[in-house]
Amino acid sequence: MNIIRLTNLILVAILGLTACQTTGGKQDASAAVQIDRDVDAALKNLYDSTPSARKLAKTAKGILVFPNVVKAGFIGGAQYGKGALIKNGRTVGYYNIVAGSYGLQAGVQSFDYAMFFMSNSALGYLDRSEGFEVGVGPSLVVVDAGIAKSLTTTTAKDDVYAFIFGQRGLMAGLGLQGSKITKVNP
Repeated sequence: MNIIRLTNLILVAILGLTACQTTGGKQDASAAVQIDRDVDAALKNLYDSTPSARKLAKTAKGILVFPNVVKAGFIGGAQYGKGALIKNGRTVGYYNIVAGSYGLQAGVQSFDYAMFFMSNSALGYLDRSEGFEVGVGPSLVVVDAGIAKSLTTTTAKDDVYAFIFGQRGLMAGLGLQGSKITKVNP
């Protein structure tokens, strides 16, 4: 039982440290350049594997991309990643995503995550909120392979479409999870 407590304590510490990161101050240009490179590569992979995402991008008001989100857990879990918001083909801000979970789970994995904001009100909510909480606010649809095949710009009626892609590693299990997205300066 002590190993479970120790694992959970370590995961809580990681979550706490990532939540304490600064959201102000001078921007590190090299970190921003690296995030931009990773975002571009992740979007290219998404568009190559899911043509409907490229079509959706043409009408999206903004696209928030988190390349290389890392998730780890054993009973308790945590995930963290840095990304960028793209409007009209250029980066307009940097964000991080932090999440905690609890439930039947074990493993470590990384993945890419993109959110397509289809309305100005949904994008405005991201800017106005003190940390956009997934599941609170605008309606969000997680796009899987079945939805992606039938998704077109005329059938896209929800506020936000989320794609999870490029999974690497092994993570198994079920759990309750809450994610918070916050604007940062890398």
